[in-house]
Amino acid sequence: MKTDLCGVALKNPVIMASGTFGVEYAAFYDLGLLGGICTKGLTLEPRQGNTGMRVYETPSGMMNSVGLQNPGAREYIKTKLPELLSYGTAVIANVGGHTVADMEETAALLDATGVHMIELNISCPNVKHGGMAFGLKAETAAAAVLRVRAVCKKPLMVKLSPGAENIADVAVACQDAGADALSLINTFPALAIDVERREPVFQNVTAGLSGPAIRPVALRMVYQVCRAVNIPVAGLGGIATARDALEFIMAGATAVQIGTANFADPMTGPKVIEGVREYMDRNGIKDLAEIRGCIL
Repeated sequence: MKTDLCGVALKNPVIMASGTFGVEYAAFYDLGLLGGICTKGLTLEPRQGNTGMRVYETPSGMMNSVGLQNPGAREYIKTKLPELLSYGTAVIANVGGHTVADMEETAALLDATGVHMIELNISCPNVKHGGMAFGLKAETAAAAVLRVRAVCKKPLMVKLSPGAENIADVAVACQDAGADALSLINTFPALAIDVERREPVFQNVTAGLSGPAIRPVALRMVYQVCRAVNIPVAGLGGIATARDALEFIMAGATAVQIGTANFADPMTGPKVIEGVREYMDRNGIKDLAEIRGCIL
């Protein structure tokens, strides 16, 4: 189950997704069992996040409007990162920001630490372009990746938005701009209404939808991107079981990320790892490379 993700050695292909996981899970199991852990989205300056409702359950999923709450990259590096690095698993620093300059500086700070990889979130709203996410168009995505690539010596993974005009075109543009790997997908913009109050559930009106409800769409997008690029892809979107993870691997993903399922069952990570191992044993598979991308 050992996996090479653009030069980063993972014990297995299972990574915990950004914003869904932290050292608190060490109360349930040894975090060293995991292939990797993505940090919460980090910005240059501290962010308090959104007010009002932040998490809302939906059929087969969850909506969230947390708002990138984090202590800022410098404080995180000083007070949070050392413990995360102590578990002996790959640590992937997720970088966000509303301007390219902020993302550049944040990535440079994290690149100088012991993290193993940077994950650039281009789903953040670009305040210089009317709030449109960097990742919606190939041109703006490539421009952001080029700038961050210039300050990042460690492997750079770019997290794509499902709202892209053409996700395969955006993926190719990021690859050409210097991305070492891609991760997809992020959450879908969605809406929930409180019919008793006759108001939106979230103060920001819309929020990000994740969980099993989006998995088939995420799987289709991962398949499309894996056919379009020749760099590794980490697939995510509603993965909750070993079978889910295997689907993404067969669609071409080198690794998978688990997010929403962690809230429903904190033991999801070890269960998926063990389930994939059992599948390999049962089918005489010695290396995941034997089935990776088998439907491409």
